[in-house]
Amino acid sequence: MAQSSSPISAVAERYAGSLFELAQQANSVAKVEADLNSFGAMLDGSADLARLINSPVFTSDDQARAIAAIVDKAGITGLTGNFLRVVARNRRLFAVPGMIKAFRRIAAEHRGEAAAEVTSAHELTAAQQTELKAALKSVAGKDVAVTVTVDPSLLGGLVVKMGSRQIDTSLKTKLNSLKLALKEVG
Repeated sequence: MAQSSSPISAVAERYAGSLFELAQQANSVAKVEADLNSFGAMLDGSADLARLINSPVFTSDDQARAIAAIVDKAGITGLTGNFLRVVARNRRLFAVPGMIKAFRRIAAEHRGEAAAEVTSAHELTAAQQTELKAALKSVAGKDVAVTVTVDPSLLGGLVVKMGSRQIDTSLKTKLNSLKLALKEVG
């Protein structure tokens, strides 16, 4: 497991590792990963949910009741539903995004894949994703599990994070570099 100096990532790693072990014992790694991805998508799509997990204003009971209602309504049951309830009761909801990333990485490593996070300026087509996976596979030397997020502020291009490497071909970064270079000249 990768060591990190951040206390949040250390908490996320421990929880994700424990969840992975439980999922492995229950032979439900794929189901747990799908449920976590579903919850992550809800988190990305809802400012209110993000506020609930990040705000210290809500009590542990408030968070636990809210998370229980959300996972029940979303149909997230079993191990993942129980996991999210425990995380809420333990006041660790702030680390859930890190837990999801860590679980994805652990599951990908277990499958013999490398994990890559790709941020794109626009939604990638299936053909573009296939081409991207093939290019990343040639670099990594093994299959690559790709998680794609969209950030329109990039204007164009991609930011790819794979392990400790980051490749930033975004138009935003290129424009910022050009702006900096022009300031130095003038």
